[in-house]
Amino acid sequence: MLCPKCQHSDTRVLDSRDTDGQKAVRRRRECVDCNHRFTTFERVETTNFLIIKKDGTRENYDRQKVLRGIWKACEKRKVTQDQVNTIVNDLEEQWARLGKEVNSDSIGQGIMDSLKNLDEVAYIRFASVYRQFKDLETFKKELQKLLK
Repeated sequence: MLCPKCQHSDTRVLDSRDTDGQKAVRRRRECVDCNHRFTTFERVETTNFLIIKKDGTRENYDRQKVLRGIWKACEKRKVTQDQVNTIVNDLEEQWARLGKEVNSDSIGQGIMDSLKNLDEVAYIRFASVYRQFKDLETFKKELQKLLK
């Protein structure tokens, strides 16, 4: 593990503990060269799959891209980092079970379903971009579905 301050390659672990709900291990580390202390999070990588996009092209799954989309939808909402991490961790496990290639529709629908349960405003924001709402009527129809 490289020290983020001096880039020295030797660090020691001072403390390790599980993180609640995030399926990760939090490690407190210290650089043996400059004594800088920092925290790392270690989790099992379950995201070795390709995304089949709508146009048929394939790209590697990118967790950061999913997180950016969710956070954009949750902007200025009372949603915590732990809630978002839990959603993404659960979704990644579901998607990984689908095989080595996952359709982008499964990705988008999974995010929308999770956001619907978490925050309805975030759900509408995400759906409006993902489903490319063209007019106010489409937006109204989606709101009506939510109100039922």
